[in-house]
Amino acid sequence: MRSPRFRLLAGLMPLLLGLLLFGGAAGALAAVEEAVLAGGCFWCLEHDLEVLPGVLAVESGYTGGHLDHPSYRQVSSETTGHQEAVRVEFDPARISYAQILRSYWRNVDPLDGEGQFCDRGDSYRAVIFTAGEEQAEIARDSARLAAAELGKPLSTLAVQIRPLSRFWPAEGYHQDFAERNSIKYNFYRFSCGRDRRLDEIWDVKARSGEDWLH
Repeated sequence: MRSPRFRLLAGLMPLLLGLLLFGGAAGALAAVEEAVLAGGCFWCLEHDLEVLPGVLAVESGYTGGHLDHPSYRQVSSETTGHQEAVRVEFDPARISYAQILRSYWRNVDPLDGEGQFCDRGDSYRAVIFTAGEEQAEIARDSARLAAAELGKPLSTLAVQIRPLSRFWPAEGYHQDFAERNSIKYNFYRFSCGRDRRLDEIWDVKARSGEDWLH
């Protein structure tokens, strides 16, 4: 005959197992962090950042403006205040927010406050959208390091650092555009002169996630 102690432990086992499984799942979910960044064409920024080790997913969308559920046509009309942006989900155990920003800077023209490359207008402005003071401080530090690497005063950098507002995912046809429409994407990127300009600004560090030059 089983003892009361054995029966008690047997009854507690499913509860303990559930707590362990739920706790493990919650821990895994808690490990995922996000960065929201605008840098001109979101097709390009999505393509450039999704290949970084530790990045789990990148989604194109809109943020920074006043209109709920904006469409691409509305944002590109320059009446909503939104920028084309990407939401980057990443594993902080594999890549830090600071490292993502380092790659971000080297994939934008930080000297252009009127758009990015061939795309002109506020909706194509380069912006780092920060979720909280910790991200804001890391972003400000990244700006100082970018300016030092370029050998320019911090005041010449046109990339804004702003608090994050709601991120609205873009239409489905914009997601993974570079992968699903490689010919159109590559033609657009070449015609827009994005890589030529990046090479002019960043030289061998263009599109790189390597350590800052001091």
